[in-house]
Amino acid sequence: MLKRLTFILLLSLSACSSSEEQEAETPPPPSPCESVTFEGVAFTHCTAVPGRNAIHMVLGPKGGAPYRSLSQLAVNRPDKAPAVAFAMNGGMFDTEGQPIGYYVENGERKHKLNTNEGPGNFHVLPNGVFYGKAGGPWAVLTSDQFAAKVTSRPDFGTQSGPMLVIDGKLHPKIAPDGTSLKLRNGVGVDAKGRAHFVISDEPVSFGKLARYFRDTLHCPNALFLDGSVSSLWDPGHGRVDGGPPLGPLIVVEKRAKGGS
Repeated sequence: MLKRLTFILLLSLSACSSSEEQEAETPPPPSPCESVTFEGVAFTHCTAVPGRNAIHMVLGPKGGAPYRSLSQLAVNRPDKAPAVAFAMNGGMFDTEGQPIGYYVENGERKHKLNTNEGPGNFHVLPNGVFYGKAGGPWAVLTSDQFAAKVTSRPDFGTQSGPMLVIDGKLHPKIAPDGTSLKLRNGVGVDAKGRAHFVISDEPVSFGKLARYFRDTLHCPNALFLDGSVSSLWDPGHGRVDGGPPLGPLIVVEKRAKGGS
């Protein structure tokens, strides 16, 4: 009887071990981006995970003019560069594609924090900064919070605006569902440190985009990246958006073997 119980126990342990091995060996999805619907609007949601992904800002080739498109970024990636999980336009820019707000690429600051008042979405204050170390942690803060709290230069940073969600509340100047409907994209960071990138696949209001970050993704802070020019490169699904010229680009790389 004892031998029979021992044999059954060994079989059970073997089955558990096999199950754990299969779970550990399960490959990640081909893309960290998924199609979702929120309040009747189609979005694409992409997730970057600390340790699995690295985030960089890219403007153009070293010493060259800005790429101005995700397709140009794609064809100019060095052969030995880490694989791209996805990339998205990220930050306000001038007619030449140069950033108009805080911008750091590979630890080099190329534009200081912009606290000026003026017209346009960027100046619907408070605006904010998405920044961090390449492999994490990452964060979104209002520009005033960033100026007060961040004392060392991050690996990357981009200033845009307006903020969508501030400390769990919607931006006070954003209407619940305004009449301005455009393709829009933004970024937020959740309590686990994951960076959520969202782009609408059809015209959407600021309010609806903000609510998706707050209510579904549970991001206490989220930042509007741009509208009308919003674009995504999702290699896993063969998607490379075209459209009007872009400025700063956010590139999310696969950091480790099996990373998404």
